[in-house]
Amino acid sequence: MFLRVSRQRLKSGKVIEHYQLAESVWQRQAKKARTNIVYNFGRIDDPDVVKRMRKLARSIMRRCSPEDIVAKMPEWRVVDAWPYGPLHVLEELWRRVGLDKIISKRARGRRFGFDIERAVFAMVANRALAPSSKLYCFEQWLREDVRIAGTDKLELQHLYRAMDFMEAEKEAIEKAVYFNLADLMNLDIDLIFYDTTSLHFEIDENDEGVGEDDVVHGSRSAGHKKYKAPRKRGHSKNGRGDVPQIVVGLAVTRDGLPVRHWVFPGNTVDVTTVKQVKNDLRGWRLGRCVFVGDAGMVSDENLQHLRRGGGSYIMCMPLKRGSEVAKMVTTRAGRYKRVADNLHVKEVVLGEGARQRRYVVCYNPLEVVRQRHHRERLLKELEAELVALKDLDSQSYTKRVFELVASRRYGRYVRRTKTGKLRLDRSAIKAAERLDGKFVVHSNDDTLSAEDMALGYKQLMRVEQAWRQLKSVVKMRPVYHWVPHRIHAHVFLTVLGLLLQRMAEEACYDTWRNITDDLKQVKLAQLNGPDGTLWQVTEPRPEARSRLKSLEINNLPTLIDHA
Repeated sequence: MFLRVSRQRLKSGKVIEHYQLAESVWQRQAKKARTNIVYNFGRIDDPDVVKRMRKLARSIMRRCSPEDIVAKMPEWRVVDAWPYGPLHVLEELWRRVGLDKIISKRARGRRFGFDIERAVFAMVANRALAPSSKLYCFEQWLREDVRIAGTDKLELQHLYRAMDFMEAEKEAIEKAVYFNLADLMNLDIDLIFYDTTSLHFEIDENDEGVGEDDVVHGSRSAGHKKYKAPRKRGHSKNGRGDVPQIVVGLAVTRDGLPVRHWVFPGNTVDVTTVKQVKNDLRGWRLGRCVFVGDAGMVSDENLQHLRRGGGSYIMCMPLKRGSEVAKMVTTRAGRYKRVADNLHVKEVVLGEGARQRRYVVCYNPLEVVRQRHHRERLLKELEAELVALKDLDSQSYTKRVFELVASRRYGRYVRRTKTGKLRLDRSAIKAAERLDGKFVVHSNDDTLSAEDMALGYKQLMRVEQAWRQLKSVVKMRPVYHWVPHRIHAHVFLTVLGLLLQRMAEEACYDTWRNITDDLKQVKLAQLNGPDGTLWQVTEPRPEARSRLKSLEINNLPTLIDHA
């Protein structure tokens, strides 16, 4: 008995295929075999048919000994098995967001000589699953650790050429992906969160020889772009100010999905990036967009630029000593309104008419306790340091005094007397105590309530979450490239890896690590037999099946043609 496929052609020309259980019976008189149809399962395109066939197969297997089956088919051997579940999910999300079609469309008419879409997907999947250098991705990961359809003929130079293409087409690809996402996930694009981080390189000297007007050539098919030298020393946000760095800007939605990214030279000041960000997002279908930024983005020029064209913003204001915010906003009397256990708000309006400025003082009682305990420990350490100064000689004393005054940890709480001695600055300590648990938010949008302004800014943690994921999960660094356009392309591939991860996390309400742990048990096995090679996907366990259901992936294949 065997399973056969019968075909029926309709008058319209459409061909319908059916699964049938058939048996071959030998006819002695006719001296030939006759095929009898034992059972007609139904049409191939009917999902219920496949379910019934699987149920029948399982019931048959319960009556058969696996050892007998293997013993009677010794010519079939399992060669190896590779993790397949996470890779299949990434491939489905890749197609769902339309990246396969977008890249193929942008590459149309160019003679690359290889499948550029497959090369890009391989590098993005590598960032999402096993971040490594492009050389390791090609030599080990693609050849030994996974099997990705359409990548068997790729060469290392193809990966680099694909990077050049992605960098040249970055703006068009990001915009097309955003529009697809907005339609696919019904994104609520009313708040755009923006922040920057620094990414250091293990080199000693700044980039030289690539100036603002110099041309950096990509591949001939990718085109040319102009860049400033990217790797420069600047203010480091991860404590590595001793080495050159780049500054990466990221705009995300309230759901944590990256909308667009930017790469700036390492000596770029955060506040100077806002103008380019708003200009680059102009023309995107953002609806009523409110820009949300941190205190590092605040300057009079930036606020004026954000207001142009009726733009709205929510900005956290820096609490500098002597500033309007520190002197008049945080000290203004009034009652706080409780929004949550960890958030109380108070609205403060300064000025009148066109000069009116609206602030919201946000207070977190839980944070007050933490900050006070932290300061108490810090002051004890500082007092011990001041006592230890008495035992130092003149040269060591002077050196240590300058270190304490310049220290980011202790400097704000010490003062120098007229005689050059160091003392605790009691006024600075009291000023800091008055600001415990407080931050101030400013907006030019009168339709936003005080609660909306506070909660809108607190959601800026989505960007912080994205940075943590880019650095610890997708591992944006170390960066093994030194040519500017390759550095830009590397960041782009990393952000695309983050996008696919965040889509999976939003669907499963869980972390990417937990999702992949459940999906890894789905394997792709290679079987060699007398008729060739068979690639079979193992049956998912309940944990993996639950993840696939959450992701709305119902087409996990049993057999695939090639890998």
